[in-house]
Amino acid sequence: MSKHKVVIIGGGFAGVSAVRVLKSSPADVTLIDGRNFHLFQPLLYQVATGSLSPSEISAPLRSIFRRQSNVRVLLGEVRQIDAGDRFVVLADGMRVDYDTLVIAVGSTTSYFGHDDWREYAHGLKSIEDATAMRGRIFTAFEHAELLGGEAAAPWLTFVIVGGGPTGVELAGALSEIARKTLKDDFRSIRPEQAQLILMDMAPRILMTFSERISGHAEKALMKLGVRVRCGVRVDCIDADGVRFQRPDGTSAHIAAKTVLWAGGVEVPPIAKELARAAKAAVDRKGRIEVLPDLTIPGHPEIFVTGDIAAVPSPKGGTLPGVAQVAIQQGRYAGKAIARRLEGRSAPQPFHYFDRGDMAVIGRNSAVANIRGFEMWGWPAWVVWLTIHLAYLIEFQNRLIVLLRWAIQYLTFRRGARLITRSETTRQTPVV
Repeated sequence: MSKHKVVIIGGGFAGVSAVRVLKSSPADVTLIDGRNFHLFQPLLYQVATGSLSPSEISAPLRSIFRRQSNVRVLLGEVRQIDAGDRFVVLADGMRVDYDTLVIAVGSTTSYFGHDDWREYAHGLKSIEDATAMRGRIFTAFEHAELLGGEAAAPWLTFVIVGGGPTGVELAGALSEIARKTLKDDFRSIRPEQAQLILMDMAPRILMTFSERISGHAEKALMKLGVRVRCGVRVDCIDADGVRFQRPDGTSAHIAAKTVLWAGGVEVPPIAKELARAAKAAVDRKGRIEVLPDLTIPGHPEIFVTGDIAAVPSPKGGTLPGVAQVAIQQGRYAGKAIARRLEGRSAPQPFHYFDRGDMAVIGRNSAVANIRGFEMWGWPAWVVWLTIHLAYLIEFQNRLIVLLRWAIQYLTFRRGARLITRSETTRQTPVV
């Protein structure tokens, strides 16, 4: 008798968590991902700003599961799902059958219908995004040095669109780059005079936090030289900068050669394919509406987890697409599958245990809400460091990242400031 076949699509937080739970289950588990590594996305902005290298926040999937004999890893992208006959088809045409399917894919960058902005405003969802963003940031200073004078001003102006945790963390890191890391590296320009602007359509930054926490974060950014502009709507992003509307309805333009996008996310194509195949309902963001046990109505064999699952939140709305939600949903799906195979009753409906939110702003500065307990400044910064180190998936990565952070803390130096050829040639200034 063949073993129960479990197929898990996605090697992110939810997928890896589900696979780990199934370690001792009587099932053949197949993990499918378009990349051969697990990425620790919360630290992706540190790759984009030269603090860490991609390999330091990533781990090969085969290495993670090398001792889990019931798992095989396939490198490929799922393009088709047949919910009736229970199989998926990869981009190369390979068919993989399943008895139980777990969808654990993440999200992609959304430009809210303005995909033409993508060329001028880099998002931050992948290693490629991070290295491209890193190239644009450090190339901007090089172009400013090359031009000098007033012509350098647009190259020394950085606009971050999006006032959530990613935008705040990028703004804080950019300030340290300009004011500390590069301070003495140039002769024609003064990097510390770079203009850093963080803008958002919301009335304040960090809307998922309380007004009190948001206020502390804004004050900390202002001390770092970041101008915070809330209540503004971006109308256009092009090679010359950003055009936006102020709260009073008037238009304005910022001349900036470097625009970083932290404005929003959307579901990937696989979510649409799943909705079609399983005739599943979706919310206005395209996420799959699931039952309390994270399955699709009419398809108890399909679990949906992570960013593409629309799960009601006790606070109202739906659960956010953050790492903790994905980890807990992945574990829940894995346990539910294991219980079925053992002939045990189904688990209680999924319940998210909110461990809190946090965002780092800069050296010795962060904000956090840990189950209703609000903190900021140095204490929040220490908590942020501890939690992020603990959740890196491999022990080796924890040691390397800790060493990198220690060196950067003592010297302000960033060891991953490489600029690839594709970025140096992408946008060359006219001298």
